[in-house]
Amino acid sequence: MYEVFETKERLSFDNTREAQKVRASLKQKHVFLINLMASPGAGKTTTLVRLLQALKDKYRIGVMEADVDSDVDARTIAQMGVKVIQLHTGGSCHMTADMTNRGMEKMGIEDLDIVILENIGNLVCPAEFDTGANLNLVILSIPEGDDKPLKYPLMFQVGDVLLFNKIDTKEIFDFDEDRCKEYVRKLNPNMEFFAISAKMNQGIDQVVENLEQRMQAWRNSL
Repeated sequence: MYEVFETKERLSFDNTREAQKVRASLKQKHVFLINLMASPGAGKTTTLVRLLQALKDKYRIGVMEADVDSDVDARTIAQMGVKVIQLHTGGSCHMTADMTNRGMEKMGIEDLDIVILENIGNLVCPAEFDTGANLNLVILSIPEGDDKPLKYPLMFQVGDVLLFNKIDTKEIFDFDEDRCKEYVRKLNPNMEFFAISAKMNQGIDQVVENLEQRMQAWRNSL
């Protein structure tokens, strides 16, 4: 006789429990956590720079840069004059709630209003793990194609806001924005959409306004 133990199921349960602890801690400290997710090359760091440019003079912001290796993104963000920490995942293609919590503890968030986690570049693994974030911000770039919600549905199910980045390339790539929105709405009717070009600094103001409204609604509920 032998027993079958579903390790992934247990891992998911443990992570959900840890994510609840993270949210409780954030609530106590009045810190708003944003989990930024996208595939490699979608423009996460460039978008993050634009958001920081718009927000850093109004809020105390900390950034956690998660990567399998290297500190390229952390060095870029450090130039923005905000608190930043580089997190190496040791080969893992995602951030768990526990990893997120340990990152925040190491960085120190007591003097912050907002923490932004730039998750590992991947449309699969990061969506499987609740980090404890108050907002899941997803980027889909125009060159990736409008069929990605069909191929990687979980990412679009867990997202709160979806940014269509690199709209300055729409004339080059066959990307149907309306069709993509239709795919996403079938998975997640509550998703909000914004078309941006992080490189050209287009559409960022509308995203910032939405984020601030969400943060204020969250603080009002505390």
